[in-house]
Amino acid sequence: MNSQAASGHIWLIFFFFTSSAKGNLETPSFQPGILYQYRYSLEVQLDYVSRLSLQGSRMRAEALVQVHLLWRNLAGEQLLQIQIQDLKVHHDSKHEKSQNVTGDPSTEVVLGKEDTAELQLPVFLHWNNGKVEGIYGDGGGRPQTLNLKQGLISLLQFQPHSGTATEIFGVLWQPTSKSFYSVRGSLIQSVLSEESHEVSPTLKSSIGTKIVSRQQLELVSSSMPGPAETPVQSLQEALAGILEKHQPISTISPPFKRTCMQCPSLKTYLRTLGNRRVKMDVSKVSTTWQFHRFIQMLRDAKKRDVLQLLRKAPEKMVTFFIDAAVAAQSTASLAALSEFLDFSNKGQVPLLEQFLYAAAFSPRPSKELLRLVLDKLNGKELDPAIWETGIIVIGTLAGKLCRMKLCGLQEVGLGMETVLRRLRDTKENSEIIIYLLSLQNALLPETIPTLLHYAEEGSSGVSGTAVSALQRFSSQHITGEVKKAMRRIFHQKNRNYEKTSRLAAAEILLDNEPLPMDLTNILLATRELEAEMSKFLLSKIQTSLHSHHHPARKAMKEILKDPQINNYNYLSKTGSSSSFSGPLAVTDDMLSTFSLELLFTESGGLLRKSVSGFMLQSHGHQLQAAQVSVEAQGLESVLGESNTEGEEEQELMAGMSAIFFEVQLRPIVFFQGYTDLMAKVLLSSGEPTNVVKGNVLLMDHEQAIPLQSGLQSVVKLQGALGLDISANIDMNLWEQESRTSIKTRGGLAIDFTAEIDAPFFQASVKSQMEAEASVNFDTAVRFSGNPVLMCLQLREEQLPYREIFTISESSLNQSITVRKGRRGIIAGRELSLHRANSEMCKILLTETKE
Repeated sequence: MNSQAASGHIWLIFFFFTSSAKGNLETPSFQPGILYQYRYSLEVQLDYVSRLSLQGSRMRAEALVQVHLLWRNLAGEQLLQIQIQDLKVHHDSKHEKSQNVTGDPSTEVVLGKEDTAELQLPVFLHWNNGKVEGIYGDGGGRPQTLNLKQGLISLLQFQPHSGTATEIFGVLWQPTSKSFYSVRGSLIQSVLSEESHEVSPTLKSSIGTKIVSRQQLELVSSSMPGPAETPVQSLQEALAGILEKHQPISTISPPFKRTCMQCPSLKTYLRTLGNRRVKMDVSKVSTTWQFHRFIQMLRDAKKRDVLQLLRKAPEKMVTFFIDAAVAAQSTASLAALSEFLDFSNKGQVPLLEQFLYAAAFSPRPSKELLRLVLDKLNGKELDPAIWETGIIVIGTLAGKLCRMKLCGLQEVGLGMETVLRRLRDTKENSEIIIYLLSLQNALLPETIPTLLHYAEEGSSGVSGTAVSALQRFSSQHITGEVKKAMRRIFHQKNRNYEKTSRLAAAEILLDNEPLPMDLTNILLATRELEAEMSKFLLSKIQTSLHSHHHPARKAMKEILKDPQINNYNYLSKTGSSSSFSGPLAVTDDMLSTFSLELLFTESGGLLRKSVSGFMLQSHGHQLQAAQVSVEAQGLESVLGESNTEGEEEQELMAGMSAIFFEVQLRPIVFFQGYTDLMAKVLLSSGEPTNVVKGNVLLMDHEQAIPLQSGLQSVVKLQGALGLDISANIDMNLWEQESRTSIKTRGGLAIDFTAEIDAPFFQASVKSQMEAEASVNFDTAVRFSGNPVLMCLQLREEQLPYREIFTISESSLNQSITVRKGRRGIIAGRELSLHRANSEMCKILLTETKE
């Protein structure tokens, strides 16, 4: 995961190997001519993080280990022969009788002849004053068997001094393990090593695994006679006398991949493709699970099969397969997409846009994906919508790769150079805005000077876009230079700015470690501002005061102690504009909040801009799940109203801009100009406009966790979301009413698996969670009266969810699969935003029914 984690950026934990000893001990050693016998035990448990009645998988192994010295020198180096004998393996079988159990119910695991023979082959340890310098063998044996022997030898990595030693291993996920030694003289009496690992997705930590590994070595006998010491001078001579071809055994366990024998292949699916007539609703969780399965199929498929799938698929399923091919990001799937997609083909525009957005939403894009997008956009006559979307996606992919510490890639440099060069060369405001949106998605600090230039020098639309892009940066990048520019914009030091730009500049000053001077000046400025701007800012400040985590809260409370500022005559401005923010849901892992901002025009009381957003905060991370802005301008002239004095005449326009999972989409224009408005009103079909529709891979994480025991656990996490968002705006100029409706439907599916494999035993725990959600946000405005009436409705439909937990164990003599599940429904609700809104809704909805 990583999420988002989340993706990959969510699971960065620190791994410490610690060994402790009491007192300063003599360096351990073994004596020649003695056969040392130890009892070795290994216990591994794979369990769920959440408390369930379902018990996890537990495996125990016991063996006799023989150690004897073959060679030594005066510097303290020793060559030891280590051999495992009489291995017995058991697993705890405490599952209920009613559960699905097949095979021999005995708890003892039967070992195959090949496993037994390989385990009994000796290995040779080069030991230097208690440190493992190297491991040698004859080159035989499977990797998993050698890993077990490495785990046993790791117990002889010894620390002779008191205290704790820390070794950092170069792996992604790193928990803590401890080893305890008992030594008498120079002879190791016992060793106990324990470690535990917990992995879970950030958004829902109850879905996850806990891995516990415990090894113990206890001395049984040190009195039996053993082979004589080899009388040679060097380690290499000693090894040559024992093994004809001695080969070093790596101390780093290679990652393994369990072969799925029952997983369907794309080739098999293609045989029945012509007979399939599937209706896919992307908002249904059943479709999201199909998306999971296709990603796995495509990652193992060949290019020709992926290309055949894209070319032969029913028309309504092609976009689904494009989403899956982008999410797979295999060499074959990207090559097939490159050949299938023709960016000069006007008939493929919907498919091209689907591909570009699928690329933008990729949680961990590859340089090959960015290269594919750059190649497809280079030097071609493109449909305007595809050109705009492509430019925005270049910035998105470059920014994500930089946050993955891959900013130095040639593809990233080429992508950002393309956007910045074309931005410098164009004079068209519409094109400048697209390039600025690309920089907004990239979110690279080095582009801040460019954004500041356009924020101060650009036209009203350009300036507003640049300031909005600066709002996306974290506080550490809002430097003194940025704040100076925002002051000049808000206070209009050099020129006049459109009100949305000024308000966004004020928000940057308020939300990023504000200076008392800025708070005071913004509060004092509300006395001189137009009524709606003043009302909006004061509402924003009131919201900040009620937010315990807002950075300006403490300083603002101090400033408001001044009665000259905290004055009812100034703080009780009349107007319809407002800013609201509040919690939607709180769990152990996550806080979700909803925010709503409304800005009205001064004349006529028309809605100028509304911004609604959903924010997720989890374990120190923040994610902008969704933000939808609906903006209208120039309507005053249509309704016979005059502009506010000093405000420039604006072109008639209405449109929408959306951000989902930190990705800014291409803005949608409902109408532009009076002629376009009348055509849309007269020819409108009443059908909603599609904003985004498709399947998104939110979390994609796979890692191998090497345990000190030599076993390896592989953790896999995939989280996918099927999303269908549509918007509709209905303008009735004769009745002087407008209605907007934004419908969001989605199906979420999270698949989490942890596996442990030994040569003689396999175990896995799987957690699957699914849910379907639907949220409607409706706005109704009647601007024929005074005051303007506006009703906002945010409704959450009932949310069904289900969780399934599966445990699987298999060995030569038995196979066990246990499943349990739970399901429920969260009741739907309509959120009460604020009292004034509720009163207006009563009036409007009552009149509508009548």
